[in-house]
This record gives sequence, C-alpha cells and structure tokens, in this order.
Amino acid sequence: MSLVSPVLQSLDQNLALDGLVWDDSSLPQAAVLVALSDENEPRVILGRRALHLTHHPGEIAFPGGKREPEDRTPWVTARREAMEEVGLGEDLVHALGELQPMVTRTGFEVHPCIARVPAQLELTIDRQEFDSVFTQPLYRFADHKLFRIETIDVDGRPRRVPHYQMEGDNIWGVTAAVLALVVNIAYDAGLDLQRNWNTVP
Repeated sequence: MSLVSPVLQSLDQNLALDGLVWDDSSLPQAAVLVALSDENEPRVILGRRALHLTHHPGEIAFPGGKREPEDRTPWVTARREAMEEVGLGEDLVHALGELQPMVTRTGFEVHPCIARVPAQLELTIDRQEFDSVFTQPLYRFADHKLFRIETIDVDGRPRRVPHYQMEGDNIWGVTAAVLALVVNIAYDAGLDLQRNWNTVP
C-alpha cells in the first residue's frame, strides 16, 4: 500500500524494520507505540498518564508498557498495550520501523516502535492508564523554538534531558527524545539531543 504522506514515506525508507527482537538487557524492558496518522501532515497519538500510576504520573507519553514473559518482540508489547490503553486495534497498526532502545530515568529500557495508523480513529481510553489522549501534528516537534535541553539531577548525577514546551504541556524525557529523533529523520530537523539515550546515564 502506498503511503499518503511523504513524511511517512521518509520514515519507512530510513528506519530499520527487523522485528526488533528483545536484547539481553539486565534492565526491566518496555515498548511504546509511536502511532502516526497516515495523512499528508501526520499527527502523533499521545496521552497524559494517570496521576495514580507509580512511574511517570501525569506525564505525556506514548501508549506502551512493560514486556510480558510471553511477548516475542517489542512490537507484540507495543501493539497489545496500545489496544489496552487507547483501543487501537492491532489490525490498524502498520509498522514503519524502529529506533534503538532508550533508558528512562527510572531504569527501564524502552523500545520505540514507529507505525502508521488510519487518519480517522475512534480511540477508547483506559482511565487506569491515561487521564486523556490527544494528537499533535508531528511537524510541530521539529520547531527549534519549542525544544530545549535541561540538566537535571538523577540519583546525584547530572543528566541532560530534552523538553518540548507546547501550550500548557511540558513533554520531556524519553518521550521528547523519541519525538526529536523521529523529526530529525522525517524533516531533517537537526535537533541536538546532546547525549546517548541508549545507555544508563
């Protein structure tokens, strides 16, 4: 099937797609689904994590979650979690490619799975996971005026962390890093992440 968007075509051509098997990490593992609408200007699905959650409450994130023992690949995890959290049926998720895993400040190894989804979707929110779900045009994350790097203290060590300030939301951490990497490929945005997100800081 031909892609509507030249942006998605670029991602399809430039991202690796090899099934992204789980590695032998000693860290707990998770996968997220970066779902991009198949239209001329793709939109990305994001959600505000529920405030009662142990990890990253209230933060903006992609649908996703922890690896289950029976999950053969991160794509299995990402698709299942997207179905559970936002009602995105697995048959609507078409893989474009993968980014290398990243490590969160809470010590999870996160595998980003980049996919296209239909432009028109009716999502169902699991309120145990997200307080709200919304979309943003992907091109907005290529705007240097919205992007910054801040140094924060994590377990007594400085860590340089990307942030996007968009309306009243501060999108940061691995979510911001994934978005920056995606727009660097899709739009040649040239955002500098200033650290290796594949290693523990």
